[in-house]
Amino acid sequence: MKFEGTDAYVATDDLTVAVNAAVTLERPLLVKGEPGTGKTELARQVAQALGMHLIEWHVKSTTRAAQGLYEYDAVSRLRDSQLGDARVHDVANYIRRGKLWEAFASEARVVLLIDEIDKADIEFPNDLLQELDRMEFHVYETGETIRARHRPVIIITSNNEKELPDAFLRRCFFHYIRFPDPETMKRIVAVHHPGIKEALLTTALTQFYEIREQPGLKKKPSTSEVLDWLKLLLAEDLTPEDLRRDGADALPRLHGALLKNEQDVHLFERLAFMARRQR
Repeated sequence: MKFEGTDAYVATDDLTVAVNAAVTLERPLLVKGEPGTGKTELARQVAQALGMHLIEWHVKSTTRAAQGLYEYDAVSRLRDSQLGDARVHDVANYIRRGKLWEAFASEARVVLLIDEIDKADIEFPNDLLQELDRMEFHVYETGETIRARHRPVIIITSNNEKELPDAFLRRCFFHYIRFPDPETMKRIVAVHHPGIKEALLTTALTQFYEIREQPGLKKKPSTSEVLDWLKLLLAEDLTPEDLRRDGADALPRLHGALLKNEQDVHLFERLAFMARRQR
């Protein structure tokens, strides 16, 4: 099975090579890139293209690696023992399967997404090394060893919020999703907004890339944000002429879809103010 992108996801050649290499090597695919460049969506599209079920594990700052294996609910067991519930005699009744266990126990090969791994504590990746390497783990409460029936296709995403340990990186196939160039972006837009007029698209994307390249910008707008912006432009039935800016109006139309903090809004307001003073 080869991943070549889908009708709903534009995958560049280097990205398809990375996905297929990770599948062949049976290594986790570590995908980095700016937020909004389609890292999470990649896992969903790989699962669809390969005809596999997708299991999603969304990591938070409080997530522990052990939660991906299983959790023992000692509180419920204590409560049931006080109530005289017969279930307390079997500890397995209080073991809750994690996402890794789900993937290991699946009767068919699955895609496992470990999303935004860099949000967790720095020890989180290290705590998964053995499980991802050996495809097994031990349940101490029941004494059983859980082994993967089929090695899952593992896709791990990171927004580069913190560095990942070298020992973890060695076990992954790495790919950085570069921000799309204008031609690739046009292909992406065509998937989400088919039929958009060429003149409007060209004007909008020219303006979008000018905004991204503005020195001093705190948060550059992403792919997902330009798609939202174009959706608004189409809903408002705006024309290329409506998008034209001059020095007195440096903010783009419907800028709230592109600029997501007051510092960047003030930056464009200052540019407009300086342009007016120079007139």
